[in-house]
Amino acid sequence: MNSFDLETLAIREGYEQTPEQENSEAIFPTSSFRYQSAAQAAARFSGEETGNIYSRFTNPTVRAFENRLAAMEGGESCVATASGMSAILATFMSLLEAGDHIVSSQSIFGTTKVLLTKYLTRFGIGITFVSQTDLTEWQGAVKPNTKAFFLETPSNPLTEIADLEALSQLAKQHDSLLIVDNCFCTPILQRPLEQGADIVIHSATKFIDGQGRAVGGAVVGSADLVGEEIYGFMRTAGPTMSTFNAWIFLKGLETLSVRMKAHCENAMQLSQWLVEHPAVDEVFYPGLESHPQYELGLKQMSAGGGLVSFKIRGGQDEAWQVIDNTKMLSITANLGDVKTSITHPATTTHSRIEPEIKLATGISDNLIRISVGLESIEDIKKDLAAGLNKIV
Repeated sequence: MNSFDLETLAIREGYEQTPEQENSEAIFPTSSFRYQSAAQAAARFSGEETGNIYSRFTNPTVRAFENRLAAMEGGESCVATASGMSAILATFMSLLEAGDHIVSSQSIFGTTKVLLTKYLTRFGIGITFVSQTDLTEWQGAVKPNTKAFFLETPSNPLTEIADLEALSQLAKQHDSLLIVDNCFCTPILQRPLEQGADIVIHSATKFIDGQGRAVGGAVVGSADLVGEEIYGFMRTAGPTMSTFNAWIFLKGLETLSVRMKAHCENAMQLSQWLVEHPAVDEVFYPGLESHPQYELGLKQMSAGGGLVSFKIRGGQDEAWQVIDNTKMLSITANLGDVKTSITHPATTTHSRIEPEIKLATGISDNLIRISVGLESIEDIKKDLAAGLNKIV
């Protein structure tokens, strides 16, 4: 189906109808599969014959999700995992070894930073953090043993945008992989592989699901890096996506294009409204012309995304007051839901990061993050105004 548009791939690609002739994809909640003979079982395990073996690493429902997401991202292969974090772990554990070095954006999810600094370093892997947007810092951080560049763009929560084409060129100059977390844009808004990335990572928990129902992750890339190396790690170590969750994500992909457009429309209107509110000092949204990487965003992304962050006048007390005065918005650290969510990054998603690093990366006490959902934009603004108006 390579000739079809992205919206069609999201609905039709990756699934083979069973003899039951179902129109909606079937779920295969089975741990194992039966063989016609001992010889066939041996052939499956040896790799001489393709087919299902064990649901830890071969399941038709999971495979359908993998095939569909790979097609949407323009990759050769996809490996689904139990969570976004396990997708990141599987990638690094598969492709790096003791003595290797990673250059990472400092503007990454707090738990990802903990994974890199607290756990990967135990296996002899070095980490250097650099500015998301300063290419000279990336260049200066490269070492002879650098094997990977890692980032998420736009970043969480300040929506910093990295220049993927420039980073791809730099990575290739140093024989390193460019690994991009694309969960905030999804392939609907951004396709990093087309801009030179080697691997794309997703937390399917976010916009791919879109309704906060399931946890899962995915890695997309080439047949050798993802289809062999990362798949081999997943098969052996077992950070497996559940069959039911894979079915949920398949259904999420079907409506992803429509939802992402609606998220972006609401987020744009909300960011414009926040800019004008007297209680707000600064708004971070790639769709605003005031965004530092606005022009780059126009080049790399088809729209600004569903994430808006802003700094209010005051500190933590005022930020919490705004959050606590909402009655409709969900106070939760998850994002990508049709339900608008609000959170205080400094004390939730980035709470485990050292205070000086939070300060250096702009995660201040007066910062609030909104994952803009699909409710009436007027109701979203009205709910936020209840708290914002109290601190003017």
